[in-house]
Amino acid sequence: MDDAQVLADTRHWVDQAVIGLNLCPFAKAVQVQGKLRYVVSRAETVEALIYDLGRELNALHDADPEQVETTLLIHPQVLTDFLDYNDFLDAADALVEELGLAGELQVASFHPQYQFEGTKADDITNYSNRSPYPTLHLLRESSIDRAVEAFPEAERIFEANIETLQRLGIGGWLALGLKK
Repeated sequence: MDDAQVLADTRHWVDQAVIGLNLCPFAKAVQVQGKLRYVVSRAETVEALIYDLGRELNALHDADPEQVETTLLIHPQVLTDFLDYNDFLDAADALVEELGLAGELQVASFHPQYQFEGTKADDITNYSNRSPYPTLHLLRESSIDRAVEAFPEAERIFEANIETLQRLGIGGWLALGLKK
């Protein structure tokens, strides 16, 4: 798999879905300011991905927030099955703890087969967390705190995303050049 294509597909998804549909009202500023770091992991095993995740968590922690606010760690060759990926998230959280970064950084999840509990696989609302490739989103908790202060009804974001995606439908999603 070509890294350039993985990056292009992921940037297209961020631009068209995450920002274009306003699924994350905080993403546009970070993208426009060039503070969103995109990293493609060549990991083919869970162990290699854990190593890459640890490296990227430390890199984000050590980076100047004025230069790098958040990181998307895209791993197209490992954890392509959503259930395996979902199970891995416990290991990702444990790594944050092990590195002493709990309370500073957290990991959010995106996957091409993302499925919220209690939904059917083809439910359009799952698309709020569907990315072109398995992706771990590394976030600074201070960024989340600032975003919530700026957006007092942050709990409404999830509801707004459901409404947006239901209006759009799968046809609208595909019309944006996004993968089903």
